[in-house]
Amino acid sequence: MGAPLPPSLVTAEAHASETTRPLFERSIKIYPRATRGTFRSWRWIFVALTQLVYYGLPWLDWHGRQAVLFDLASRKFFVFGIVLFPQDFIYLTGLLVISALSLFLFTAVAGRLWCGYACPQTVYTDLFIWIEHRIQGDHVRRQRLVHGPWTLKRLGLQGATLGAWATLALWTGFTFVGYFVPIKTLGHDFIAFDANGWVVFWMLFYASFTYLQAGVLREQVCKTMCPYARFQSAMFDRDTLTVTYDGKRGELRGSRPRHADPRGLGLGDCVDCGVCVQVCPTGIDIRDGLQSACIGCGACIDGCNDIMNRMGYARGLIRYTTEHALENKLSKRETFKRAIRPRTLIYSGILLVLVASWAASLAVRPTLRMDVIRDRGMLARELDGGLIENVYRVQLMNLTESAQRVMLGTQGLHNALIASDDDIALGPTESRFIVIRVQTPRDATHPGMNALTIQASAANDNHGAISESTTFYSPITH
Repeated sequence: MGAPLPPSLVTAEAHASETTRPLFERSIKIYPRATRGTFRSWRWIFVALTQLVYYGLPWLDWHGRQAVLFDLASRKFFVFGIVLFPQDFIYLTGLLVISALSLFLFTAVAGRLWCGYACPQTVYTDLFIWIEHRIQGDHVRRQRLVHGPWTLKRLGLQGATLGAWATLALWTGFTFVGYFVPIKTLGHDFIAFDANGWVVFWMLFYASFTYLQAGVLREQVCKTMCPYARFQSAMFDRDTLTVTYDGKRGELRGSRPRHADPRGLGLGDCVDCGVCVQVCPTGIDIRDGLQSACIGCGACIDGCNDIMNRMGYARGLIRYTTEHALENKLSKRETFKRAIRPRTLIYSGILLVLVASWAASLAVRPTLRMDVIRDRGMLARELDGGLIENVYRVQLMNLTESAQRVMLGTQGLHNALIASDDDIALGPTESRFIVIRVQTPRDATHPGMNALTIQASAANDNHGAISESTTFYSPITH
């Protein structure tokens, strides 16, 4: 045996063994305790609103068709009275930019409001936990059931829970596919066992994704997978409203009789009951300070306020406040007043400009679109009577849900005319390729390429004619 270690090294080694943590730890499943209060009510309101929109929109009719339908087969997107084509991708880009900037603004003002109240991960986790609670009981009963022996009761309760989760996940997947395939037709195909294989695949894929995220992973998505939790701190400052524990008021923690004076015992208002941890959907202790896993749902506020009421203490030991307000003991009015600061004003100004530009662009969008392509099989040909002819393929798109008559014409080349049919009837949202022949006297051109503009105007379009520039080739040498 070797010589014994010096006492100093023994102490250091023991200290290292106590503080060293493994690189990867097995996650412990969280069974959040049910709570009631203002923020819990607001979360349920947002759950109801978001799911009413998500599940209800595909069933809403609009002038004889589905109100919101992204018809990938025909490359047409219907959003109430608006019809968008792949060429309108810029509008989707603008909407995504507006959404991102809105998230920045809300985060700068009040932290992770999106995560706590409207994020699909939060919403569906709430729904799955509510199902689990209704079938298996409160958080204590659920833990006893899971860690207890396998009995018929356990099999029945857990089987019913998994079945209810699967039903909700399948309905969610069915609704998701219903945004891309007419949902009434989709329902009829499933009832008749005649659904397309790809439709079934995407429905099961999204259902499985929902089940995995809300039923299995839950808080792990927010704590380890969500990128927003990693860069949220870059949008926070000292005047951002966040869920905060008032350490000056709460410390020192400790249990005490209900009617005891905490100051006489040398204690703060925190009774160290652990309710704030028990109700947290991500299992953090907000008393350790703001953490990336905090989704700002306010469950700990409701739980703590309930304990404060029972103890006869003032509410708000845990509350929405700012770092600045906590340090300087600002009133609520002063705290909210500081929300108007350069960062939020800049975000708001940019956001208003983007929203106004996006809406104005959509409002003045013409009802007709045209693309012109020269016929590359034959550049030009000479006709009797001293005429030169070029052939073009023209794509006309009716951007409305009513029929239109389109008149074609030319501009920019003297005496040029359309020798083919120049009066085209387009059906609702129809996209059609037509071939037109443009003729002009040889004396009106110069050898080589000549500038030419094809114009199209609809009888019921008050936006004016649209035009597309192209070239007219003349092989004649004067």
